[in-house]
Amino acid sequence: YFFRQSIQFFIATAVEYLATNGHLLQSIQENIIERPCDFLRIIIPSLIYLLQNSVRYVAISNLTAPIYEVTFQCKLLTTAVVSVLMLQRRYSAKQWACLVILVVGVSVVVLGAHEESKGGGVKNQNEKDGANSENLFLGLIAITVVCLCSAFGGVYFEKVLKRPTSEGGQYRAPVSMWMRNMQMAFFSVCFALLNMMRESGREQSGEMDNDDNPITKPFMHGFTKCVYFVILLQAGGGLLVAAVIKYADNVLKDMATGVSILLSTIVSTFLFGTILSLQFAFGASIIVASVYLFSNDVPCSRCAKSSDEDNEMEMRPMLPS
Repeated sequence: YFFRQSIQFFIATAVEYLATNGHLLQSIQENIIERPCDFLRIIIPSLIYLLQNSVRYVAISNLTAPIYEVTFQCKLLTTAVVSVLMLQRRYSAKQWACLVILVVGVSVVVLGAHEESKGGGVKNQNEKDGANSENLFLGLIAITVVCLCSAFGGVYFEKVLKRPTSEGGQYRAPVSMWMRNMQMAFFSVCFALLNMMRESGREQSGEMDNDDNPITKPFMHGFTKCVYFVILLQAGGGLLVAAVIKYADNVLKDMATGVSILLSTIVSTFLFGTILSLQFAFGASIIVASVYLFSNDVPCSRCAKSSDEDNEMEMRPMLPS
């Protein structure tokens, strides 16, 4: 997490330098030093994502993989609900139906993939299910918190990205996407450093688990070239997510995540020889149909009381021509 956020910070800083034609220090002066309250607003989604990552481990520890994957898809619905509450968006009945159908389709694909992967390990899986059954309630509570954090953090960040800010009674254009990424990555790196210091204290204390193994591992334990490559991909993906939020919205971002599950399963057939079942084909058909029907309908309509300047974003290039 520390490396991913650090890479995002440096990439966002470099792009902001190019976007401002070399006036990076002036941009920092205008958007951070002169506007500290606006800068501190970004600490809210940073804390929310930190909470989400922490609670996610609780959910994974107390839920089986299929239940976790299926229940996590409910973030589509929670994101839509939070968008209605915070951004005053309105979705048609057809679009709500498409969101529900998409959750069902992704769940079908995920369950089919897990059934194919477990193979002959049905007995062991049942034993694991029995071992985790007493913590099922805790796991469901944790995954509910994760879905709510994902929805609120994403929608709040979208609101900060798109809405103009007022200063002295005058409206100012929204801060650039790259400056916002710099701000969020800065706070995320700070939180990651604090967590590393806490874990370092546990490591020095010599705490052991039931198998007499250290509870905490040394920093960068187990890092390989593949790990560094994955971190780089995640850092780039995080910046792309911010671009999707700015030029589209969180609901479409989560729908794209559902489609990515479909595409990753298809790619795995070529890389790992995964066999696609009829269940996968059925779920894939549901995903494609729901995304098509949602995106070809009117995506959303804003409340009449909001002005067009507050609710419509003109498509602008991310880098100057």
